[in-house]
Amino acid sequence: MDLLVQHSGWVTLQRIVDDRDGVLCIMNSAKEIPFEIRRVYFINNLDSCSSIRGRHAHRKLQQVIFCINGSFTLSLDDGVNRQDVELKRENEGVILGPMLWHTMHDFSGGCVLLVAASDFYDESDYIRSYDEFLTLVRKGEK
Repeated sequence: MDLLVQHSGWVTLQRIVDDRDGVLCIMNSAKEIPFEIRRVYFINNLDSCSSIRGRHAHRKLQQVIFCINGSFTLSLDDGVNRQDVELKRENEGVILGPMLWHTMHDFSGGCVLLVAASDFYDESDYIRSYDEFLTLVRKGEK
C-alpha cells in the first residue's frame, strides 16, 4: 500500500526465519531507520476494545513505529490528506515524520508496538491540539 500522507514512508527490516528457533528482525540506526536512534520504547497491555494512543504530532521528532505482535490501525493526517494503515507484520514499520498527526487504535489482543525515535523525550516538541496542528500546517510552521 502506498502512503499518501506527507512526512511518512515505509520501513522494512531484514527478517530471518530460523524455523523452530523463531524469527529475527534487524533494525540498524541510520540504515533501515532513516535517522540516528536516540530513544526506543514499546507499548503493550492495551485494552483492544477501548485504547487509543497518539492523538498528537511532533514539531521536529522523527519516529518509526512497528507492530511486533498482533495488529493495530495507524491513522495518519498531514493536515490535507488522511489515511488509515493496518500494521501487522513485525518487520514493516511506518515513518512518523515531523508535523504528522497520528493516532493508534483497534488493537488486537496481545498487541505490542515498538517505536524508534530520533531524540529524547521533550514535551515542548508535542502538538497535542488538533486545531493548533492545523493552524501550524496552514502557516507552514513547526
